[in-house]
Amino acid sequence: MSLDTTPEPPHILVVDDDKRLRELLRKYLADQGFRVTVAADAADGRRKLAGLAFDLIVLDIMMPGENGLELTRSLRQESAVPILLLTAMGEPEDRIAGLEGGADDYLAKPFEPRELVLRIRTILRRVPAPETGGPPREVRFGPFAFDLDRRILRRAGQEVRLTAGEAELLAALAAAPGQAVAREALGQQTRLNHGEGAPADPAGGSRMVDVQMTRLRRKIEADPRFPRHLQTVRGRGYMLQAD
Repeated sequence: MSLDTTPEPPHILVVDDDKRLRELLRKYLADQGFRVTVAADAADGRRKLAGLAFDLIVLDIMMPGENGLELTRSLRQESAVPILLLTAMGEPEDRIAGLEGGADDYLAKPFEPRELVLRIRTILRRVPAPETGGPPREVRFGPFAFDLDRRILRRAGQEVRLTAGEAELLAALAAAPGQAVAREALGQQTRLNHGEGAPADPAGGSRMVDVQMTRLRRKIEADPRFPRHLQTVRGRGYMLQAD
C-alpha cells in the first residue's frame, strides 16, 4: 500500500464582517488552491484559531467589537502566524500602524483579488521551510544564532518568535554581516511594502523597514535605544554586527 505524501495546501483564515466579501474571498482563494476557513468577526476568528492551525490570516481592520489592529496586537503576544490586513484606510500612516501592531503586510480596499493572492504567496514563501537534514547556515551574534535557511532565530537554544517579515529582514542583514545595507535595498529584498509584482514605492518601503527594525530590536537588543547587534549606519542603512 502506498502513502500519499502530497503536502496539504496552505490553510487561510479570512476574518471580515462583510458577508459578501467574506464569501467572495472564500471562493476565490479556494479556486486558487488554498484551504479556506472564514470568520465573521474577531471573536469568531479566535474560536477558529483555538481549534485549527492556520498558515496565514487575512484580517479586516474595521470590524465591530474588537477590530483587526487590536486582534493583531493580541495574537502577536502568543503567535507568529503571518497576518495580512485588509482595510479601506490606505494612507502610509495606517500601513505603518498595522505593521507596528505586528502585521506582515497590508492591502487597501478596493483591491484586485489577484494582488491579494500574490501577496499571500509572497508572505508564505518567507515562512521558514522545513528542515532539510543538512548542516544549518548560521550567523551568531551575542547569545543569538540565526538559521539562514529556515529563518529561525534562537537565543541560548530557545526559539525567538519572529513574524515572516521580521525573519526576512533579519535574513537580508545576516546574509551580509558587518556590512551596511541600504534601507531602500532592504525594502526591495524583503518585499515589506508591496507584494511581488506590485509597483515599487521606495519611500514607503524604507519607512516599513524602519518599523520592522524597531520591532526586531525590541526582541533582540537589551536596550533598543542603544543597539549592539542591529546597528544604524548613518547615511547608509542598517547593519548586523555578528560575532
